[in-house]
Amino acid sequence: MPDASGAGRGETAEERADRQWQELIQEIRVAQTGVQILFGFLLTVVFTPTFHGLSKTDQTIYIVTVVLGALATGALIGPVAFHRIVSGRRIKPEAVVWAARLTFTGLILLLATCTAALLLVLRVATHNALVPWLVGGVLAWYLGCWFALPLWARVRYTTED
Repeated sequence: MPDASGAGRGETAEERADRQWQELIQEIRVAQTGVQILFGFLLTVVFTPTFHGLSKTDQTIYIVTVVLGALATGALIGPVAFHRIVSGRRIKPEAVVWAARLTFTGLILLLATCTAALLLVLRVATHNALVPWLVGGVLAWYLGCWFALPLWARVRYTTED
């Protein structure tokens, strides 16, 4: 029997917030691991001898990539700090909303970080005119997997009761 909100699970607002929080934390764990590994790797690049031989353009791409990685890391770790600061204040539904917003922002920034990192690596590795096309293709793949497919499924399989 659906509850008053029409959620169909028969759960209270608090139970729904608890469930949504747990689901969100599981999703964040996956993204956090990826962004932390990528960001950690990016931080080491500047200390290699090869970095100083890069063109100014490639060094700029690197700096932008590191900043994007730092922003993504902050956004994806933000929900943990948010939860810790508001824990026990009986605002879990609101915390879930804000944590979801931070997570989505983090995913956008992670998308930008991965794309910029790929651009830099392929530019340095190949010096090939196909690099922008390859990066564009991978970006399209990311957009399809991360956004287009879920949005399509949301529209296709969501019913209004």
